[in-house]
Amino acid sequence: MSLTFIQINLKKIMGILGLLPLLALTSMNIQAAGNKQHFLGAFVGILDNGETDSVLGIEYEYKFNSKWGVGALYEKASDAHHGDGISSKIAALYYHPVGNWRLGAGFGEEKIGGAHPHTEDLTRLGVSYDFHFGDMGIAPSLNFDRINGHTSKVYGVAFIWAF
Repeated sequence: MSLTFIQINLKKIMGILGLLPLLALTSMNIQAAGNKQHFLGAFVGILDNGETDSVLGIEYEYKFNSKWGVGALYEKASDAHHGDGISSKIAALYYHPVGNWRLGAGFGEEKIGGAHPHTEDLTRLGVSYDFHFGDMGIAPSLNFDRINGHTSKVYGVAFIWAF
């Protein structure tokens, strides 16, 4: 199976998953995660910066109250940057304005591998919608990363466990 085949199918899956918020708003009875404060997630998505690459990651959020939380993310796009690979570490502040919407702003670093590895500063702005089913959830998201004067999109879905 070629990488192009996997990326094309991952794009289709992400498009379908992007419809979940509409489906939930119109036909599902979604339950909030109650008074849980810890949210751990596994992320799968797409990095779109002129090239399109698959991204895998892990994320964590600690919610102080129903409106505010802080968190950390680690993401890896092994084939990005012409095959050199990219890993990102981000600290984030989250605001939950209404319902299950989450707005995020973060700062971190992006490490580029290859023959000439280097690290660059990264800022991130993002939005997601959390669907919780008891202590489990799914969160489609769209993020904009600003690195060295360039903006990249990272979109995908996180599978979440609240505790």
